[in-house]
Amino acid sequence: MRNTSSTALWDGVKRALPIVLGYVPVAFAFGVLAVKNAIPPGLAIAMSVFLFAGSGQFVAVRGAGVGAASVVLTVFVVNLRHLLMSASLAPYLKPMTRLQKFFFGYELTDETFGVHSTAFQRGWTLVVPTLYACNVTAHASWIGGTVAGVFFGGLIADVKPLGLDYALTAMFLALLVPQCRSRLHVLVALAGATLSVGLSLAGVGQWNVVVATVPAAALGAALQTREKAA
Repeated sequence: MRNTSSTALWDGVKRALPIVLGYVPVAFAFGVLAVKNAIPPGLAIAMSVFLFAGSGQFVAVRGAGVGAASVVLTVFVVNLRHLLMSASLAPYLKPMTRLQKFFFGYELTDETFGVHSTAFQRGWTLVVPTLYACNVTAHASWIGGTVAGVFFGGLIADVKPLGLDYALTAMFLALLVPQCRSRLHVLVALAGATLSVGLSLAGVGQWNVVVATVPAAALGAALQTREKAA
């Protein structure tokens, strides 16, 4: 392996830095929201340590007081997109053991998926410590932001004027742009976004992203196959 251990770890940390900039304010907002919904500080922090699912955590907090089954089902639906992400990364992770894949998957999020998939598509050779360093750095920043929100969120009456609620959306856009390397990628991205927004306005709810992703990806695959055949 060409990379030394320290170089591989530092490479992973550097890859996670843009994610950290987005995670800290969003996690801070989560900590504030959790406290305002009467969730104990320790439990809110534990959610960020063990659950580590941004949208899922917000769903759980907003569902405080309703049935546990409803919260679990909603979080399950919201996180169905991980099936698509795992299928996308699986070919690149074949050299890893099952245990390595387990710990990698435990800390995989939309943002780290975007970073890893972009690296693999550009020809990067798998370096396991780099993957872990990226994931752990992102996770640590999420925990840190939650701790700050839980204990210092009371100093801020409303996080919206600070634009913290848009930080995660902005980060997703920043991760999407580098992956749009051709007109086909742009078309698929626009098709998925348009369909997702349309489904959301139609009242589909949390299913909109998952439902929109499948036909958009199918469209991209069909067009790519047609282009290769031509």
